[in-house]
Amino acid sequence: MSGVVGGVVTVDLSADARTANVGSALAGLMIQQLVYTVTDAARDPSLAVLLTIDGEPAGELWGAVTWDAPVTRDDPNLVRMFVQIDNLWEGETVSSPVTVSGEACAFEANVPWKVLDADGAEVALGATQTSEGQTFAPYSFEVELDPGTYTVVITEDDPSDGEGGIPMSDSRRIIVE
Repeated sequence: MSGVVGGVVTVDLSADARTANVGSALAGLMIQQLVYTVTDAARDPSLAVLLTIDGEPAGELWGAVTWDAPVTRDDPNLVRMFVQIDNLWEGETVSSPVTVSGEACAFEANVPWKVLDADGAEVALGATQTSEGQTFAPYSFEVELDPGTYTVVITEDDPSDGEGGIPMSDSRRIIVE
């Protein structure tokens, strides 16, 4: 990632970036994933991102999209998971109480969660609130866990009992010492 020039960050990748075979729907999401990641790292969501490959504008990618001009973030409701854990890494070792935090775009600000042990048995269950409903907003909760391996799962609240589709979820396997 180079510096910011005129509100644009340029990311230069090697030709290996052209080898993905993802189809048109995922290609657009891959672009947005890179844009969100770069603008988060730069701590400025208003920046645009230009992708170059070996110093030249990326152009046609993956047989599905063209990236030859700076790209800004799309509407998060179109490209992001509605619930996400931001503070834990997959396989991370943590101590208890475990703090889980992230962002969610949640119905009535409600974010259900559960913790499963290594065998898949539910050992803790609850719900937390985002600071605002129906828009991406932060949430956080703590859970006391004995030493062991666990999976923390957060989901969208689903008052329709599945009539609106499968609720989005995010999970992390963690090790509590």
